[in-house]
Amino acid sequence: MEGSMFYWILWVFWVYVTFVMNKQNHYRSKLASFILVLIILSNVHFMFMSYEFYASGLFMLLLSYIILSKKKLGSLLYAFICSLIVTIAYVTFNLFVIYDPVWVIFQKEWMMGICFSCLAIFLLTSLKDRLLIIVTGTMQGEILYAFYLSKFEFSYPIGSIAYLDVFSLITILLVSWSILENAGTYSQNHFHFLEKSKQKSS
Repeated sequence: MEGSMFYWILWVFWVYVTFVMNKQNHYRSKLASFILVLIILSNVHFMFMSYEFYASGLFMLLLSYIILSKKKLGSLLYAFICSLIVTIAYVTFNLFVIYDPVWVIFQKEWMMGICFSCLAIFLLTSLKDRLLIIVTGTMQGEILYAFYLSKFEFSYPIGSIAYLDVFSLITILLVSWSILENAGTYSQNHFHFLEKSKQKSS
């Protein structure tokens, strides 16, 4: 069922942010509000210039542009290049699914989730930047893919529930990878602190 992955993952995130995350965290209320807005807008769609747009995807894209615009010129240029790479990869992947579906060896959503998570990990280091590039790159890819299909008189909804499923899967994979990356640093600092405490007590 389309949308089930998106709703499950976002509700889990919302419960964690609302009830588990440290209440002193400045991003807590913003993250909770952002997740609720995404869920509310997920079924809102409209037509613009013969293209069907879903509000959640556009909301994420515009918000990502605003955040990226605050970066310094060098970082902004690199983010633009990474976003372009993700856009091209996204359109290419979807075109391969149409013209040569044989190579899709398991569920398309999982293939896209794994491929684009790996791409974001290779291109960037921080979780925030990875998510920003995934949003901008994949949504730009959605628009470009819809434009390409329109030449053959095929309609394609931009930022639909199917897209949100893929996006939420990429998000959970990137968050999981970020936890694994930081687990080593946390363990090292924790054990180092314990060693110091033992040395002081002795």
